[in-house]
Amino acid sequence: MKKLIALLLVLAMAFAMAACGGNDAQEPAANAPQDTDDAPDAPADTTPDDAGSVEPADDNAEDAAGSTSDLASVQNKGTLVVGITDFAPMDYRAEGSDEWIGFDADMAKLFAESLGVAVEFTEITWDYKVMELDSGSIDCVWNGMTLNDEVRAAMEVSNPYCLNAQVLVVPAGKAADFEGLTSLEGLTIAVESGSAGEDAAEALGAATVPVQAQSNTLMEVSAGTADAAVIDLLMAGAMIGEGTSYEDLTIALNLNELQGLTSEEYGVGFRKGSDLAGALNTFLAEKIEDGTLREVAETYGLQESVVLE
Repeated sequence: MKKLIALLLVLAMAFAMAACGGNDAQEPAANAPQDTDDAPDAPADTTPDDAGSVEPADDNAEDAAGSTSDLASVQNKGTLVVGITDFAPMDYRAEGSDEWIGFDADMAKLFAESLGVAVEFTEITWDYKVMELDSGSIDCVWNGMTLNDEVRAAMEVSNPYCLNAQVLVVPAGKAADFEGLTSLEGLTIAVESGSAGEDAAEALGAATVPVQAQSNTLMEVSAGTADAAVIDLLMAGAMIGEGTSYEDLTIALNLNELQGLTSEEYGVGFRKGSDLAGALNTFLAEKIEDGTLREVAETYGLQESVVLE
C-alpha cells in the first residue's frame, strides 16, 4: 500500500512540473518584440508634412517664429518712435507750438508715412542714445547725429544725408581774442555730453563743461559761465547771430579745419543689425530722386549742406 501511495505522489509531481514548463513556453519573453497591426508611432522629434510623410522637426522653428524684424515690429505696432533732442534746425518746436519741426523731424514724418505708420518724437539724453535704442524705448536716433567710429560700432546707421562741422561759438565782442588759436588749452568750453563737439573740444585741450543739449551750451556762454561753446555748424547757423535769441554770439573757429579733418556727416541710427536702416536708405534715395530732400532742406536753409547723391 505504501509503495502505491509513493508511486502516485511521484506521478503527481511529474505532472505538475510538466504543466509549469508548458506555461513558460507559451508566454513571450519580456523583451521580445511583439507583432501588432497598428502603425508605429512617429519618432518624437519629427513633424508630418502636408502630404502625410514625416519630416524631421526644425530645431530653429521657435527662434524663427519668435524673431521679427524692426521694420515688421514698427509696422505691427503702427508707430515709429524717434529719439531726438531740441536741436534747431534739425528737431525743434515752433514758438508757441508743441509740434516738432525741422529738417530731421520733417523727413522722419515722411519716412513714417511711407511705412504706413504714425511718428512719435521723444526727447532723450544724448549720452544714453545707444541704451535707449537697445532697450527698445526708441526705434531710431534722428537728430543730426555725427557718424564716427564709435557710432558705427554701436548702431546700424543710414547713409549720410547732411554735412556738418564743429565750430567754436564765442561772444561777438571777444571774437578777435580767438583768432589764430591752434588749441583750446586754458579755456572752459561748454559742450553737449557725449557729442562730437565734446570730442573735438577735449582733443584740442579744453576743460569742458558738459550739458544735456547743444542749445544749453549757448546759455552757458551767454551767462558767462563758459568762455565758449562747441556746437554743430548747422545749429550755429540757425541759433546765433542777427535775428536770433543769441545775437551777441558768433562763430570764431571751425574746429574740423583746425584739426585738419574733413566735414562731418550726419546719419540716422538704429539698433545694430536693424533692417530699418536699409528701408531708410531706399526712402532717402527716392526722395533725392524726386526732389523732396532738397525741398525740405531749402525750408530750413540747409540746401548747401544736404547730401544729394
